[in-house]
Amino acid sequence: MCSVQDAEKLTAWLAVNVAHAERSPERVREELLKRCREEFIEPPAPDRIMRMVHSALHTAEEAWFTTVAARLLPPTRDKVLALVAAAPDAAEGTEGDDQESVLALVKAMPGNVSLESMLREIRKLIAIRAIGLPAGLFADVVPKVLGSWRQRAVVESPSHLRRRSPESAVTLLAALLVEREREVTDCLVDLLIATVHRIGARAEQKVTSELINAFKRVSGKENLLFQIAEASLGKPDGEVREVVFPAVRGGEQTLKELVHEYRTKGPVYRRTVQTTLKASYTNLTFPS
Repeated sequence: MCSVQDAEKLTAWLAVNVAHAERSPERVREELLKRCREEFIEPPAPDRIMRMVHSALHTAEEAWFTTVAARLLPPTRDKVLALVAAAPDAAEGTEGDDQESVLALVKAMPGNVSLESMLREIRKLIAIRAIGLPAGLFADVVPKVLGSWRQRAVVESPSHLRRRSPESAVTLLAALLVEREREVTDCLVDLLIATVHRIGARAEQKVTSELINAFKRVSGKENLLFQIAEASLGKPDGEVREVVFPAVRGGEQTLKELVHEYRTKGPVYRRTVQTTLKASYTNLTFPS
C-alpha cells in the first residue's frame, strides 16, 4: 500500500531525478511506476498517480525558474521583464500605433529573401543581444525543456506573462531570447547566402543579356586577316581609314564587331560579371 509518506517521497524523487529534464506527464508516470517496483511499493490509484506526476513537474519547474532567475543580474532581469511591460496584446494595440514592440519583433518569423528581410533580422539580432543574457544561461537545461519554455513564451500574450511570477516570466522570456538568437543567426546566414546567389545570378544575367544583344559573330576571320595584311603591305605608308577599312567588307563596323567578339570571350566576360556584381554590392547598406 502506498502511504502518504511514500507518496511524498516518490514525488520528491520524481521532481529531482525525472521531472527536471522531462516535460511529458506520460514519461514521468512511467518512471514513477518503475520506481514503485524498485522500492516494492504498491502503485497508487491512477488519479493519485497523475496528481503526483503533475506535482513533481510543477515542483521541478518552479525550482528551475528560481535557479535561472538567480543567474541573471538585476539590470538584466529588468530588461527581460520590460519586454512584456511595454508590449501590448494584439487586441490592446492603440489605433494608428504602427510601431512594433521588441517582443513582437523577436517573435516574428523572417520573410522572403530580400534586403529588407535581412535588415529586419539584423535589427532583431541587435535587439536580442542588447538584453545582455549571459552565455551558458541554460547550459544544464535539456533541449526539450528549453524548447517547451520557448514555445510557451511565444504563444502566451504579454498580459498573461505579466501575471506570472517574475521568476517564471524571466525564465520563459530568456528561453525565447536564447532560442531566437540562435535561429536568427542561422537565418541571417541563409539569407546572406541566398542574397549573394541572387545578386550573382542577376549580375550574370544582366551582362549576358547585354552581350547577347550587342554580339554579332564575325565569320571568315582568316580571310579578313589576309585582306588586312595584303592591303597594309600594299600601302605601308597609307592611313588606316584609307587602306585597311576599304579592304574589309563592312569596313570599320566589321572590325569593331571583330574586336567586340574577342572581348566578350573568356576572362573578359568574367571580369565584366565581377564588375557588375561588385557594383550591386555597393548598393547594399547595413546598420552599424
